[in-house]
Amino acid sequence: MENSRDFNTLSPWQQTRDNTLKQPNRESEETIYDALIIGGGITGITTALMLQQQGKKCMIAEGHNIGYGTTGGTTAHINTFFDSTYPKIESNFSKQDARLVANAGQDAIKTISSLVKTYNIHCDLETKTGYLFSQTDEQTQELADILKSAKNAGVSVSAAKENGVPIEFQQVLQFDSQAQFHPLKYITALVKEFTKLGGCIAEQSFVREVKTDDNIHTAYTSDKIFRAYHLVYATHVPPGINKFSFRCAPYLSYVLGIKLRENSQYPKNLAYDMQEPYHYFRTHVIEGEQILILGGGDHKTGHGDPIKAYKELEEYASNYFDIESIVYRWSSQYYVPVDGLPYIGTMNSLEDTIYVATGFNGNGMTWGTIAGTIICDAIIGIKNPYATLFMPSRMKPIAGFNEFVKEGADVVYHLITDQFNFKDIDPFSELGQEEGKVIEFNGEKMAVYKDTEGHLIALNPTCTHAGCTVTFNAVEKSWDCPCHGGRFSIDGKVLTGPPSKDLLKINLP
Repeated sequence: MENSRDFNTLSPWQQTRDNTLKQPNRESEETIYDALIIGGGITGITTALMLQQQGKKCMIAEGHNIGYGTTGGTTAHINTFFDSTYPKIESNFSKQDARLVANAGQDAIKTISSLVKTYNIHCDLETKTGYLFSQTDEQTQELADILKSAKNAGVSVSAAKENGVPIEFQQVLQFDSQAQFHPLKYITALVKEFTKLGGCIAEQSFVREVKTDDNIHTAYTSDKIFRAYHLVYATHVPPGINKFSFRCAPYLSYVLGIKLRENSQYPKNLAYDMQEPYHYFRTHVIEGEQILILGGGDHKTGHGDPIKAYKELEEYASNYFDIESIVYRWSSQYYVPVDGLPYIGTMNSLEDTIYVATGFNGNGMTWGTIAGTIICDAIIGIKNPYATLFMPSRMKPIAGFNEFVKEGADVVYHLITDQFNFKDIDPFSELGQEEGKVIEFNGEKMAVYKDTEGHLIALNPTCTHAGCTVTFNAVEKSWDCPCHGGRFSIDGKVLTGPPSKDLLKINLP
C-alpha cells in the first residue's frame, strides 16, 4: 500500500509499508451498499469496521490511499482532555455536557485498546501520563480553573511537581491514563479486519458528485459509481457550500521529528504547554530509533508563513533540547469548530441518511474513534449517549458566537479583497525555481509555479469551492485556500476537500 499523504513533507508514520489492499474485495456497480463511507482515515475506517461487525455491507471510497489525510500526519496523542478546555465546555454547554465529553474521551481510549487487543494489532499503543503546564500567572489561573472543571467532569487529574520535559514551569496538571500509538499501523490493521468481514475498499476513487434519488445515494468518481442507503462523509468537512463552511475553520500545525544527542533524555510521557499556539511533546520509536515529536506553530490555513513557522519551532526546540539532527518536518491540517465541540451525526436532520464528522480540532484520533461509534449506532438504530451533544444540527446562540463572527468575517474579507483588490505585477522575471505566486498577466489573474527546470505551470487561482483566491505554501508546494482549507497540488489537483473540482489550467503564451 502506498503511504503518500496530502502534504509534500513526510511524516514518520509513512515509513510503514503494507500490502493490505493488493486484492481488496470488489463488487459490481449494481451493488447497493448499506453504507458508503467517503474517506479512508481513522473516522471512515472505524465507522466501516463497526458497521461491518454488525452485519452491514460497506464500501470505503478513498480519493487517494488509506491514511492519505490527517490520520497520516497526526502526532497521535489520545487524550481525555481537549483543545476545548473543560471550563470552556461548561460555559458554552453545561457541566453535564462536560462530563459527557470526559466520558467520550475515556471511551475512545477503551475502544482503541479493545480493538488492539481483539485483533492483536501491533501499533505501538502505550498508556502515558499527560502533563499540562503553565509558565505565566495568567496561565496558572487558567490551569486552576481547568483542574476544578476537569475534576467535576470525572477526569483523573491532579496537581504534579514535574512536567516531563526540560522546560521551566509554574504549575503542572497530571492527567492519568492518556495514550499514544502509530496511527497508520493501527488503521491498516483495521482495514484488514474490515475486508476479512467482507467489506469493500476503493482507493484512488475521488468522489466528484453525489446524487440522491428514491432514498439511494449515488456517488460518482472519474471511473466508478457507488450506490448506498447511507452515506458518510469522513473527509474533514463535507463538499460544497454548507453550514460547516462557516462553523469550522481550517488550521495547519507544524511538527518536528528530532533525534537528540547521545545520552540525552527523551520525554517518557505526553506534555503540553499553554502558549498560544501551544507546543506539544512526545517520543516514538521509528525504525528502531527514538524520535522526539514536537509540534506547534499553528495558524489558519493559507494565512501564515510555513517557512517562518518551522524556523520558530526549531529555535524553540534548540532552547530546551540537545539536538543532533531534525529527521522529520511535516505539517497537517485540522478544523476548529466555533463552539468547541465536533459535529458528528446526521448532516441536516434526524431523518437524514447522510452523515458527517468534522470539527475535531487537534484531537482527531479521539473524536475520529467516537465518531465511528456514534455513526454506526445511528445507522443500526441504537441510541448513542453522545449523539445529542455532538449532533451537527445543534444551534448554540451564545456558544461560539464570537468565533462564528470572526471566522465568517475572515471568509467575507477574502471573498471581496481577492476579487477586487489586486495589483498588476510582472511575476515571470521575479519568480524563483520551486516558487509560486498569484499574479496578474495580460489582464488575467493566475496562480503560477516555476519548477526546478524553469518550466511554468499556470492555474486559475479561484478555489473551486467558494471562489476565494488560493495562496502558495512554499514548504508543502501546494496551493491553499485561506477561506475553507481546500488544498491543491502544484498542477491543480485537489489534495483535500471541501472542493471537489481541480483548479483549471491556463495555457501560457
